[in-house]
Amino acid sequence: MTTAIHPTAIIEPGAELGSNVSVGPYSVIGSNVTIGDGTQIAAHVVVEGHTSIGENNKIFSFTALGSEPQSVSYKGEPTQTVIGDNNTFRENITVNRGTVGDEGITQIGSNNLFMAYVHIAHDCRLGSGLLFSNNASLAGHVRVADYVVLAGYTLVHQFVSIGEHSFCGVNTYCTLDIPPYMLVAGNKAITHGINVRGMRSRGVSKEDLLELKRAYKTIYRSGHTMVHAIAELEAKSSSSEMVARLVEFIKASPRGVIR
Repeated sequence: MTTAIHPTAIIEPGAELGSNVSVGPYSVIGSNVTIGDGTQIAAHVVVEGHTSIGENNKIFSFTALGSEPQSVSYKGEPTQTVIGDNNTFRENITVNRGTVGDEGITQIGSNNLFMAYVHIAHDCRLGSGLLFSNNASLAGHVRVADYVVLAGYTLVHQFVSIGEHSFCGVNTYCTLDIPPYMLVAGNKAITHGINVRGMRSRGVSKEDLLELKRAYKTIYRSGHTMVHAIAELEAKSSSSEMVARLVEFIKASPRGVIR
């Protein structure tokens, strides 16, 4: 099957479209855009800037990818947006390109579902296997690891990092880093245990879940300071690589983690 472009769509000279790509009515594809095989673009979509989109993505109506960042420091530099494979972008999503104040790239991995009205600001780096519900929004420079779920109306402050397999409840407001494996909610976000259901569905072993529960109690329920809790966990020398990753994340956090 060949690439199918609706007659009302605008494909600017220089744009590169792979095979089996479809572009719907009134969509606009900029001159510095590359789109991989099998990607489907609905009506009224805008893809602009230096934007690279991988294979088999689905982009629904009124989504804007690669737009100028909402940053007063941006002066038109040729920064980038890089998107992987098999992502779904539902209606009215905005993804802004990077800025030279960071590494100049907004990057999104593969196999992600972004529901309607999600906003991903400049210089964000997102992993794979993510689910962002309606109206979840990331400010600039946010880092999101793999298999994170953001429920509806979650707001993430700039420069926050979110560890893998974590879950943010509805209307959560995140101003500090979220360690991996945590279940958090609230305004401002606090922890409510580990994300057992999510990790179990992805095949995390019972042994690792038990070790993580014990580590969670040491960090959040023992009454220890964070320094004391981390020292205790390191002294126990857990065999779980997931616990080691949790400790590493907390120790490396430049802004501190939620408690």
